[in-house]
Amino acid sequence: MELARKWVQIIIGFLTNGYWAFPITRTIYQGPLKVVCSPGLNCYSCPAATTYCPMGALQQLMVSIRFSLETGYYYFGWYVLGCIGVVGSFLGRMVCGWACPFGFVQEMLHKIPSRKWGVPRVLRFVKYGVLFGMVLLLPLVVVSEFGIGEPWFCKYLCPAGTLEAGIPMLLLRPELRSTIGWLFYNKLIILIAFIIWSVLASRPFCRVACPLGAFYALFSRVRLVKLQLDEAKCTQCEACHHVCPMGVKFNESPNDAECISCMACMNKACRFDAISLSVAGIPLRTVEVMKRKEA
Repeated sequence: MELARKWVQIIIGFLTNGYWAFPITRTIYQGPLKVVCSPGLNCYSCPAATTYCPMGALQQLMVSIRFSLETGYYYFGWYVLGCIGVVGSFLGRMVCGWACPFGFVQEMLHKIPSRKWGVPRVLRFVKYGVLFGMVLLLPLVVVSEFGIGEPWFCKYLCPAGTLEAGIPMLLLRPELRSTIGWLFYNKLIILIAFIIWSVLASRPFCRVACPLGAFYALFSRVRLVKLQLDEAKCTQCEACHHVCPMGVKFNESPNDAECISCMACMNKACRFDAISLSVAGIPLRTVEVMKRKEA
């Protein structure tokens, strides 16, 4: 299953970054697929990106609200919120474990041999501050004289944007290097910090600072597809504690908002068949048994 998950991550990464003419055009893709919402954190300005980033689009929505109200333009583009809301209600943070390119990058970095450290659980609340502060509140409240705000998360924090868009565009367009200022160097330092942290700890950006992960985490108790614990079979051996990349103690909190449904606990740790993948509360193994009985 872990191999299958890796292939899903790679395939989705190529599907959301399928514009390979960029070395020739040296521009970002602006075709019809750009209206498609990427399920994971994937920078709109990445030269290979064929989709848009849900957090970037959500910020643009918040940026324009004040201006729209002041100019009497009352049509708001809630399409992006609807898209990630539907994805969240079905899959929740399973997207982080199966479909996020930057999550995949962190996993690969963590495989580099080194001493490994944990991430303090209290830091998981920071990403909610990033979501409600930098993505929703600041673009709406802090505006220019024209009533237009700024995409705070993309502009000042997002390391995925620096890795996928900032650095590649500087390589493709050398003339842009003259425009480099403190803002780029600040984001470059943030990227380097998360790269080093990803080697030492598992998925630190996902656990601490990702606003998209925070959004999907809001659906942890109501999402349709998730891992389910059979308490009657669980022996409290705590084997699941040691394999989770997000630091979840599944037997203690099966609806933990940090769970990305990577299935490591189910496939690598649990020897008592106490964990299963369920859809709308029905374990898939139960469905398989019912089909065999009907046959």
